[in-house]
Amino acid sequence: MNKLMLLISAGILFTYSSCKQPEAKETPAPHIDMKLFFKNPAKAGFRISPDGQYFSYRADYKGKTNIYVQKTTDTTPVRVTNDTLRSISSYFWKGDRIVYAQDIGGDENFQVFSVKPDGSDMKALTPFPGFRSDVYDDFRFIPGKEKLMLVGINKRNKEYFDPYLLNIETGELTLLYDNKQNFDSWYPDNTGMLRMATKTDGVNITYLYRNTDKDSFQTLLTTNFKEGFYPQAFDAENKTIYVMSNLGRDKLTLVRYDPVAKKEVEELFKNNDYDLQGIDYDRKTNKLISVSWEGEKTEEHYFDKDRGDRIAELKKKFPGFDVMLTTYDDNMTKGIVWTGNDVTPAKYYLYDFATRDAKEVANAYPWLNAEDLAPMKPIQYKTRDGLTVHAYLTLPKGVAAKNLPVVINPHGGPWARDGWGYDPEVQFLANRGYAVLQMNYRGSTGYGKQFWESSFKQWGKKMQDDITDGVEYLKKEGIADPKRIAIYGGSYGGYATLAGVTFTPDLYACAVDYVGVSNLFTFMKTIPPYWKPYLDQFYEMVGSPTKDSLLLAEASPVLHVDKIKTPLFIAQGANDPRVNKAESDQMVAALKARGVDVQYMVKNNEGHGFHNEDNRFDFYGAMEQFLAKYLKPQAVAEK
Repeated sequence: MNKLMLLISAGILFTYSSCKQPEAKETPAPHIDMKLFFKNPAKAGFRISPDGQYFSYRADYKGKTNIYVQKTTDTTPVRVTNDTLRSISSYFWKGDRIVYAQDIGGDENFQVFSVKPDGSDMKALTPFPGFRSDVYDDFRFIPGKEKLMLVGINKRNKEYFDPYLLNIETGELTLLYDNKQNFDSWYPDNTGMLRMATKTDGVNITYLYRNTDKDSFQTLLTTNFKEGFYPQAFDAENKTIYVMSNLGRDKLTLVRYDPVAKKEVEELFKNNDYDLQGIDYDRKTNKLISVSWEGEKTEEHYFDKDRGDRIAELKKKFPGFDVMLTTYDDNMTKGIVWTGNDVTPAKYYLYDFATRDAKEVANAYPWLNAEDLAPMKPIQYKTRDGLTVHAYLTLPKGVAAKNLPVVINPHGGPWARDGWGYDPEVQFLANRGYAVLQMNYRGSTGYGKQFWESSFKQWGKKMQDDITDGVEYLKKEGIADPKRIAIYGGSYGGYATLAGVTFTPDLYACAVDYVGVSNLFTFMKTIPPYWKPYLDQFYEMVGSPTKDSLLLAEASPVLHVDKIKTPLFIAQGANDPRVNKAESDQMVAALKARGVDVQYMVKNNEGHGFHNEDNRFDFYGAMEQFLAKYLKPQAVAEK
């Protein structure tokens, strides 16, 4: 895992050794309207105000998700935002204001806004269309910075982000560092002072450090992008740093690092099977709370006994659910607890720290019943060259696992991974009678450095073989009907879809490509400008257009359309900054030039994936009809 991958972007080992099932005894699930899976949640994204008097959430307003605020002692919400063009997806409280980010049409050039909790005094804090603003640190619990936060803006140079102090009430921006060296990331300590920065030559990453803001940045260490060194937080004294590191290791491990001595001084926690994922550090108490990782399910280790005990109590209260304390007020009197699992998207509870009571405040999708949804089962299978691939298999409820129509669903990234939990796409497909297989093919993150590096320059090759081997596994187990297998994916998953129907043309009955790469040469030329400093990493991981031109030509589906005979549906956002619309356009044009009919959906107000509810309805409605035409699933229930 490396900086580029962060930009592109998330117990007892249970081995499901055989997927053969006895005849199903469960009652098949009722047919659930497609829109119930993909409509905006009733309420989601809960946050609690710093004074504990209010909680906020996102809910629908004219087909777009907006922010609402409600007193913890009342039932009447106030709508704070009124966006009818695009849903708001991320926000947080800062003092007595709410801060959120929004882009235009999916172009990912986010601008930052703030508003009072009654909806008044809306401020456009970074009104710079065509440029991107990222919030780096909200400076919570830092004295003197109650109205300030740290943001990065690429207005000076689209490839690099300069650090600014941003006043959330006035919008005043104060440049914190004259970034002539084009540093590309910033790390403040617990007082808000910039103490670390990074710079890349494209392949190597140099970490720089200073003791005070009067000092100049000096080189701390240089790593190759294949090595992981990810500062998480400074300790209570702002002397040592909590770091996720795999230097000298295969797995990311939590260590304490001394920047003055320039060495690791303590290994705090590791997991022998999985990379660690992140920490929870409480800046008010200056305590390291926990560290988490994702095995077959999400797990965590608590350094703070009180927090660990509270979570353990909540897990007993909600057996079978993942539980997270997602937000709490400044004095830790009230908080919001999220619970969910593979058949429950999200339920939210108002938590009282004194009484330890948790009172339900919302079910995100009250129109879905867990009893009607299909469990997601972790499995493993071997690849043709002996690697173990971890995967998730979801079988339609109440149907025997024999000769089923199957949808193969490789994840995007590709340097990401699938995990256990509720997935609306998977549940929708299972409800329509399809088995769904999601695999963490080589290159997926979380399984160590060696597994990740085994994907280098393997697009369309061994990475694709891992997907194909998953198909063959289901066929061997008798689960898949060999004549009714589809492949569907988005982003890299879209590329894998195109590669699947190109390089294994007899394997799939139909395919759905969602914002997928078709041409590795043009893809490299159209990445967002703030990815360009990492282009040499792309060349090492995927291939160089000059040194590896034959490799890229072999792996680019659009250059081999003569092999495609599988019915294909392609969907694309016109404003996609990651996978340019030209990737889909050229594939459609090449197929049509051969006289092949291809179904093509373009949404002009979307980017990398469809964010707006009406567009999701159009896409999944078209997908449903397309898959049914070629896979002919048996009805799971009377409609």
